[in-house]
Amino acid sequence: MKRVFDFILAVFAAIFLLIPIVIVAILVRLTSKGPALYWSDRVGKDNRIFKMPKFRSMKVDTPAVATHLLKDPNSLLTPIGGFLRKSSLDELPQLWCILKGDMSFVGPRPALFNQEDLIALRIEKGVDKVLPGLTGWAQINGRDELPIPQKVDLDAEYLKKQSFRFDFYILWMTFVKVVKRDGVSH
Repeated sequence: MKRVFDFILAVFAAIFLLIPIVIVAILVRLTSKGPALYWSDRVGKDNRIFKMPKFRSMKVDTPAVATHLLKDPNSLLTPIGGFLRKSSLDELPQLWCILKGDMSFVGPRPALFNQEDLIALRIEKGVDKVLPGLTGWAQINGRDELPIPQKVDLDAEYLKKQSFRFDFYILWMTFVKVVKRDGVSH
């Protein structure tokens, strides 16, 4: 049932957001060198690696590590990168991953392939058995500001509580947080 809901919602969201997606893609290309999309290797359900797209908010030669591990992430942003991240517009291409079945709308955010500490904790708590999401319980409870063990505890809490109603609540709270630009790193 969740997969059917994700697919239908992703189709409607892609149609509704088609013009903003095209505009953002053009703006990324016009304001910086390189492609509009950045594809990163992410860890999905059962630790399977998949390619996840985002609108490129960082310069082309930025290392493939979590933003908090970069020495001066603000210096690596493209001219519109900060806006894309604050508005979460950089996440729109992930609708593709939802359509493909690599992601869900709600679940733990997919880890980068090289975030061994996060991956190990998720395996320990069984979180690796759930499809990663565009948003999740950890995202609405601190997002980029949470330490990894706390994120994984929230992911594990989501695993225990997951239901259509809880997912709908998380989607609503994500909308509220995005509008308020709450908990977003630059």
